[in-house]
Formats: sequence, structure tokens, C-alpha cells
Amino acid sequence: MKYQLALCQFYSDEEKEISFRKAAEYIKKAAASGARVVSLPEMWNCPYNHKFFAPMSEPEGGPSYKLMQDLAKENDIYLIGGSIPEESEGRIFNTSYCFSPDGVLLGKHRKIHMFDIEIKGGFSFCESDTLTPGDKLTVFNTDLGKIGVAICYDIRFPKMFADMAAAGAQLIVLPASFSESTGPAHWELLIRARALDNQLYFAASAPARDPSSGYNSHAHSLVADPWGKIITSAALEETIVQCEIDLDYLAQVREEIPISKQAREYHQHEE
Repeated sequence: MKYQLALCQFYSDEEKEISFRKAAEYIKKAAASGARVVSLPEMWNCPYNHKFFAPMSEPEGGPSYKLMQDLAKENDIYLIGGSIPEESEGRIFNTSYCFSPDGVLLGKHRKIHMFDIEIKGGFSFCESDTLTPGDKLTVFNTDLGKIGVAICYDIRFPKMFADMAAAGAQLIVLPASFSESTGPAHWELLIRARALDNQLYFAASAPARDPSSGYNSHAHSLVADPWGKIITSAALEETIVQCEIDLDYLAQVREEIPISKQAREYHQHEE
């Protein structure tokens, strides 16, 4: 089985309606070009900045949720809804809603690992100052195979993706806004490694670089295949990247190098 995947790379605006118009425009364009699965970037409905997360957050079923649901139905696509700040019981989560072509909610991923880092002499950020971590793995069925969803900093925890592959994921979509500090060093390497380790397609959907923003996204949305090869990528600008997902090729790679069947139990050496 083969199908087209598209990643919409654009940056959000402080005016939510502008971000809504962008999302609709990019999704419509991706669907018109034949994409069956379309992803939005991380925090697509507000700038990636602490000061916006709470005031621009929405409960499940809010305006952003309804827009994504309607766009999935109108364009007859599976929509990986990037992520938005979700308000629930007084807490804010970084949440991805995923919809079927009928507008049915298939998956809801709350970012599990908070981006709390401090690079000496450079960049620092602490998501947990504002956001609450989730605690559930997200893998769901579609008529195109099983899709897993994670968000940004989740990618640095390999066991999470091994568990997703064990749950049957053939494509993992990662809405992510890596920083300009860590992106050049680790973005491509991590994506290729997770694809190669788990012998699946790995798609990272990033926001474009906004020159007026206080947070500079690394951008560079890309897709790696089960061999660890990059098959499409973007630069910094607003764009759509699209490629073919070939599940027969995925099966071939897993048959040729059958690591899931060869994995063995082992014990730590004790002195």
C-alpha cells in the first residue's frame, strides 16, 4: 500500500484567526495535491512562547478542535493536528488531536516529556513552568495502517518509540519546534535514528522560522524512511513538504533485517 503524506510548515500569529486561515489554506492545498495524511506543526494556533500558552489555550471541543475536525472532513484526509495548548481542569497541556476523514477523533496525544533545558552560555527554556506533561502513548488504527503521534522533546526518549513500534506503528508523526540551538546539532540525527531503530517512517512537522518571534524555530520539516534515509525536507520558509509512504517497502526492510524477531532478553552483569 502507498499513500501521500504532507507536512504543513508555517508559523502562527498572535491573532488566532490568522493562524486559522493559514491552517485551512495549507491543509486545502495539501489535500488538493493528493495527500491522504496531513500534519500541522507544533503549537500552530499560537506563538511558541510561555506568555501565550495559557491565554490562548482551549478545552477539548474548542474553536481550534472544531476547525481541525471540519478541515479533516471537508478535505477527506487524516489530520494530525500538530499541537495546541489544551486547557483541562486548570492545567495546560501541549496536545495533538488526530482526526479521521469523517471527523472522528482517533487519537489525542499530550506531550509526555517537557522541554526543560539550560545550555551553558546559550539557550534555556522550561516548558514545565507553564505546561503539564501527559502520560499516555498514542498509536491508532487507520485504513492506511497504524500511525503513532508524539510531540517534539518526546523524540529524545528512544524507549517510547520502541514501544510505539511494538504497538504496530508504521508511521510516526512528530509535530516539533526544535530551537535554533539544538536543531542544527540533533534534529536530523534524532529523526533518522528513530526511523532506523524502529524500521518505520518518521515525519517531523515543524513551524516555519518567524523572523519576528522571540523563539526561533529550527524549521526543516522532514521525513525519514525505514532505512534511515531522508526522503523529503524543507528549509526555513513557509511551505508544504510531501512524499510517498510505501508500506510494502517498510515490510521489505523489516523482512530483510528482522530485528524485531531477533531481539533477545538479556541480564545485566553482576560483579
